[in-house]
Amino acid sequence: MKIEQHIAQLLYRYQCVTVPGFGAFLTEIQSAQLHLASHSFYPPKKNISFNSFLKNNDGLLANHIALIEKMSYDVAVSCIQREVQSWKEKLELEGALQLKNIGVFSLNAEHNLVFVPTDQVNYLTSSFGLTTYSSPSIVRESVEETQEQQEEIPVVHLDTEKSIGNPFIKYASIFLIASGLLGASGYFGNQYYQQQLQQETLAVQTKVQKQVEKKIQEATFFIQNPLPTVTLTLSESKRPYHIVAGSFLEEQNADRMYEELLKLGYQAKKIRQNKHGLYPVIYGSFASYTEAQNELDKIKKSHNPEAWLLIEELQ
Repeated sequence: MKIEQHIAQLLYRYQCVTVPGFGAFLTEIQSAQLHLASHSFYPPKKNISFNSFLKNNDGLLANHIALIEKMSYDVAVSCIQREVQSWKEKLELEGALQLKNIGVFSLNAEHNLVFVPTDQVNYLTSSFGLTTYSSPSIVRESVEETQEQQEEIPVVHLDTEKSIGNPFIKYASIFLIASGLLGASGYFGNQYYQQQLQQETLAVQTKVQKQVEKKIQEATFFIQNPLPTVTLTLSESKRPYHIVAGSFLEEQNADRMYEELLKLGYQAKKIRQNKHGLYPVIYGSFASYTEAQNELDKIKKSHNPEAWLLIEELQ
């Protein structure tokens, strides 16, 4: 059985993990560090050390192995003893022993154990996800040095007399002047062309307009039998919105309300008996909903709060 994996699991949770008959692994929390020389930042971690004098069985490792491997405590102790014996034999034969994710053991000249912990695993759970970070140094340029470099830039002086005397520049100047003249002539030529085009277009439009007017006059002249004038008679618009003053079971009561509304100046109507056996009396009928609603608001405020709006095409 490889018990170093169980030791590694316990190092996350405990400060001391004893291996009976071999020694104890101790942990100590180290705060974050910054190395200025290498520009490196190291997160907080657990430093692991080893004490070969703590060999008594405290039961922590054996109980953990028994729980994980589902075996009895005595069997777990026996497995630890066999594993420790194989470690000692390997140290005697090879002079070194490597425990995965824990460290490396070796024997010195005095035949004592020397332990070098691994730096690949951080057993501090609060630092989970934090890694070592190195940043390159920042080089800042001095402002004074920049100004001195700018002052050292030589100033270039142009000799205008010699430049003009250069035959290449002379021909270039002639070419630029010629190009300018050609551009100017092209511009004025384009303006003349546009004026001519506008005059010709206007002449064509005038000719076409005259031909259209002539056709219209001929068409008007040759109409001998004009169509008779059609007179449209619009039917009276329907008024489907009615303001109801009340519905009465007795026709006499409906007649009384009808007469009262006429005296008040309303264009009242008494509707014939409906399917419920009632005689509705209305203040008036309207063609639009807005007009009927406005009138209904006035009637509710001034005469009848119980008036309501009927939407129906009455025959």
